[in-house]
Amino acid sequence: MNEKHYEVLIIGGGISGAALFFELAKYTNAKSICMLEKYEDLATLNSKGTSNSQTIHVGDIETNYTFEKAKITKRTAKMIEKFCLMYNLQDKIMFKHQKMALGVGEEEVEFITNRYNEFKEIFPYLELWDKETLKEKEPLLVYADKERTKERPEPIVAMGADNEYTTVEYGEMTKELAKAGQEANPEKTTDIYYNSEVDEVEKVGDKFKVTTVNGTVYTADFVVTNAGAHSLYLAHKMGYGKHMGSLSMAGSFYITNDKYLNGKVYMVQNDKLPFAALHGDPDILEDGKTRFGPTALALLVLERYKGGKSFFQCLKTMNLDGNILKIFWDLFKDSDIRNYVLKNFLFEVPGINKKLFVKDAQKIVPSLTPDDLEYAKGFGGVRPQVLNKKEQKLMLGEASITELPGIIFNMTPSPGATSCLGNAERDTQIICDYLNLEFDHDRFLADFTEQD
Repeated sequence: MNEKHYEVLIIGGGISGAALFFELAKYTNAKSICMLEKYEDLATLNSKGTSNSQTIHVGDIETNYTFEKAKITKRTAKMIEKFCLMYNLQDKIMFKHQKMALGVGEEEVEFITNRYNEFKEIFPYLELWDKETLKEKEPLLVYADKERTKERPEPIVAMGADNEYTTVEYGEMTKELAKAGQEANPEKTTDIYYNSEVDEVEKVGDKFKVTTVNGTVYTADFVVTNAGAHSLYLAHKMGYGKHMGSLSMAGSFYITNDKYLNGKVYMVQNDKLPFAALHGDPDILEDGKTRFGPTALALLVLERYKGGKSFFQCLKTMNLDGNILKIFWDLFKDSDIRNYVLKNFLFEVPGINKKLFVKDAQKIVPSLTPDDLEYAKGFGGVRPQVLNKKEQKLMLGEASITELPGIIFNMTPSPGATSCLGNAERDTQIICDYLNLEFDHDRFLADFTEQD
């Protein structure tokens, strides 16, 4: 059997895999790089434009980000913008909208005002918008009726910005990253193989043997899996990451029959809930119609809308035992979380879902009615929420398994698309250190970070 050998092999052709593929091809002296994609094209799962909110998560309007996290996120988010500008993709796959975090009611108004005063140090472009300003920028946030004769009774305020890049079609960006990687240096081998689902990864001597379900064998000096919860599935098969399990959370959306918002409107996050707060976004794939969501639904699959065997893989990857059950118990004994989970289940039930969902969405647009929106069929993806069995708690943020030198298993929940180039920068350095390759980090920083 002929084996194809590469210095670096990447498993998973979503935006995280493509970002690493691009950086290795353009900024290192690696001579042979391969990316294996399970399906017929790149970005068919969570990086697809309909599977996420298309947002560049900078940290300015995400109210669950700490001051320190916002500083880090700002850096990686700027990389998304820099890449799109570098390849002239603005107004093609990257767009500007106004954006804001909205506070409703006295408690949230005070929270947003205090947050604005703290975070304008990191984001000097932020402005604080009162109700009169919002009448001009987003009038449907202010009025309780469609005729715009009656204002909503609660006090509201928003922190926001007008002239920033806010929105990316991450599915198309994935393809642009892969294309830029393959065109970076014609003397390098930069192969991408489709319909190549990986079944097993083994350490053989000083190399790794990667076998696909159709029997094709590849070998590599270094392997990175950027395959969502499948990364944990493959790690478990190799005997690593046993202290982790995975809870698959699906996010659904509702879409309006007309344009309801001029820009992105995010709500104040409930700190008890580890899932994104409701937001409204102009959808760049649906002619600017407003998409509201996401909901949060636990599903026993690793992939949505694909069917097949991911149910059984999900059960294995959950790694169920007493520790995992303890995590679930601790989550569900909290009434806020329990009620949230039940409500989000009902958001999926035809006949009652729109009437229930619109009550939440009315916090953003008070005049919204069930007739104004539809369940967005085929929209939304599955995000792995990592469960730490040792600490018996849900882990927030990215998780990487690096127990065996020469292989990295990455699980990247939201906002993984925003942080893809920053995460790839980290992994590129690890790969170069391990393989004694050169990483032109100065050139990378010159291209992708803001210059003082």
